[in-house]
Amino acid sequence: MFRDAARSFLINEIRPHADEWDEKEIVDREAFLKAGEQGLLCMWADEKYGGAGVSDFRYEQILLEENARYGDVGFFMFLHSRLVGPYIGELGTEEQKARWLPKCVSGENILAVAMTEAGAGSDISAIRTRAEDMGDHYLLNGSKTFISNGILADLVVVAARTDPDSRHGLSLFVVERGMGGFERGRNLKKMGMHSQDTAEMFFNNVKVPRENLLGEWNRGFYHLMHFLAEERLLSAVGSLANAEAAFAVTLEYASEREVFGRRISDFQVNRFKFADMRMEMDIAQAFIDRCVMEHNEGRLTADDAAKAKLYATELEDRVTDHCVQLHGGNGYMDEYPVSRMYTAARVSRIYAGSSEIMREIIARSIGLDPRKRQ
Repeated sequence: MFRDAARSFLINEIRPHADEWDEKEIVDREAFLKAGEQGLLCMWADEKYGGAGVSDFRYEQILLEENARYGDVGFFMFLHSRLVGPYIGELGTEEQKARWLPKCVSGENILAVAMTEAGAGSDISAIRTRAEDMGDHYLLNGSKTFISNGILADLVVVAARTDPDSRHGLSLFVVERGMGGFERGRNLKKMGMHSQDTAEMFFNNVKVPRENLLGEWNRGFYHLMHFLAEERLLSAVGSLANAEAAFAVTLEYASEREVFGRRISDFQVNRFKFADMRMEMDIAQAFIDRCVMEHNEGRLTADDAAKAKLYATELEDRVTDHCVQLHGGNGYMDEYPVSRMYTAARVSRIYAGSSEIMREIIARSIGLDPRKRQ
């Protein structure tokens, strides 16, 4: 029932605007408000904040799957609801949750998280943005880049260095739209996923109220690590969903398009290609479903999350590439969905930890850690 309701919402309220948003390079704020009206944002939030109180990750999994097929992958509901929202939900004080969560649930406040800097990507211990305790407030200085929801965001969870003598001495702050000294740069031009706004952010002597410290002082690094497994599971679910969407439109295309008097799907080489893709996606689905259930029980490990993220994103790359090829010249044209699916897929192997970082995590989990041999 939830899948049917989500699909109906996406078909009627999101898909009709996808081309317009792609041209504008930003999703309308109205999309978040409509999702909020349907109860699709921060579903885990307690009813007293307006949420549904549903923590089962399968609901978010379904929403990601349906959005890939029937919505717009640039509509970053999942980042708002399941990547950033839990920072407030788990680390926030009762006062902070009461102040921020109701408008996050309704879509009035859009969320972003600002970790990445020009010199700090996967290695967040290299963050240089800093915050000083000034007594009655914190003074925030620095810059961030590649921030998803960066233009639309009303609340931004910012990671900043608060202990200059420790690589892990970070703290988290909630910076609100309109705070003095908080500025956004341009909406960055990207290879794909054009409707998703990605921006630079600048913090010039931003006075952050003491009540906007999120979590514990100097414990930001460990707070960020705590949420990484779910972030990578989200990436895995989304990447597999994108692969499934590309597969579906390509199977339909190949079953109708003819070349040399035969349907593209009638050629054995193409039938076998579809068979291989179907096999790999089913295998990935089984492992990801298991990871989802482990996550629901609080048992998802960092290395299993890394395996899921690595395999699903690499698979997404292979599948979308095959699907463009099966479309022939049409696959290179943006009027065909598979073209945009292909360019959107490229970033999956980079964000939430690159494929190389995932391999490092997996290698260390089986005892291959060169740091322990020094």
